Order: sequence, then structure tokens, then C-alpha cells
Amino acid sequence: MKTYVITGIGRGIGCELARQFLLRGERVVGTVRDDASVPEELHNAKTQGRFSTLIFDVRDQASIEAAVRQLDEPVDVLISNAGVIGPKQQSTLDMDFKGFLDTLDINTLGPLRVAQAFLPFLRRAKNAKIVTVSSRMGSLSYAKSDRIAYRASKAAVNKVMQGLATDLHADGIIAVSVHPGWVQTDMGGSEADITVQESAAGLVKLIDGLTLEDTGEFFDWTGARIPF
Repeated sequence: MKTYVITGIGRGIGCELARQFLLRGERVVGTVRDDASVPEELHNAKTQGRFSTLIFDVRDQASIEAAVRQLDEPVDVLISNAGVIGPKQQSTLDMDFKGFLDTLDINTLGPLRVAQAFLPFLRRAKNAKIVTVSSRMGSLSYAKSDRIAYRASKAAVNKVMQGLATDLHADGIIAVSVHPGWVQTDMGGSEADITVQESAAGLVKLIDGLTLEDTGEFFDWTGARIPF
């Protein structure tokens, strides 16, 4: 049994990843901003002793540090899933700059804050992995300009994770970014290509197969590499 820490389990991909790992007998530590956000199906898993929650906001370093003090076990896999789509007004020609900054704070700085806070626990595991849910929309080879705050935050977090992979290579800790696909969630909408179950299943398979040779790379949910 391995321990998976997953941020943003209140709904969507985070919730489904937690559910799938629990179904196969793993231990899951899920994070939310408040306990009321934990889905009932995951609450029920607490009776098995393999599911617990930590409460923090990825924008608040003090709350993250307070939460990790409740943990005392190796972490095999850290999945940074918490994120936002950004403000309604996010064109290069008409930008909500405060909303842009908040998007960067959550989508780019949040995963780095979380990775730094959990690093002592990752170092206690063998072949630990850091997986950040990014988006193909952040690829610099993809020139569309809609939702530019979101796109920029994902491009930036890809670079942050690439740098983290370089710095942690000697420790044997893998760090990658992943694109979950266009998923039928609140963020992706009902017209998206794949279900949340399909996305999560693909990500679980990808995460299972990651080796140190993959560190610093950007993958989609099928395991294909994506250009930065």
C-alpha cells in the first residue's frame, strides 16, 4: 500500500483520482479548503482507515505548513490537482489583472508551495513522484489566446516543475506535468471529449509507470509526451 497526497479532491479529477486509488487499496490523503467540501463517497472510505484529509488553501503557505504537521508518514506520490480556470475577463486586450495574479498564485505558485512543504515526506519514500495537473493549453507550441491567464499559469507551472525535476534528480524524486485531457467537469464543461473516469484512469496508469527517465517531462493522460 502506497500513500498518495492529492490536492483539490472536492470534485472532478481530484475526487475521481482519490476514488480510484482507494478502490485498489491505496492510502489517500486528500486536501480541501474546508472539510465540508469532501465528497460523501470519500468520507465513507474513512471507515477503512485509508483515507484522511488535510485542510489548507494552496495560496496560504502558513496553512499548508500547519496542515503537514499533522502528517507523519512517507508520501509516495504527491498530485497537485487544485486549480482554477481564472477570471472571466482574461484577454490580452482586456485583462482582469487582479484575477490574473490570483490565477498564477493558485495554478503556478500553489503546486510549488505544496511540493516544498511535502518534500520531507517524499524523501522518506522510495522512488517518490510529484505530479502536477497542468494543461495542453499552456504549451508554447499551441498559439491560441483565449483564457490567456489560465494558459500563462499552466505554461509557468510546467517550467517550475521542469526546474523542480532538475533539482530533485539526485534525490531520485520524479517530477512531471500532466495534461488530463479535455474532461467533462465543471471546468471542462459537458461537451468535453472524455469523462472524468476515463481521464483519471489514464492518469493512474501514467503515474504508475513513471520512472526517473521521465522526470521533467510533460505528458497527456494517455501517456504521450507533449511539447512544452
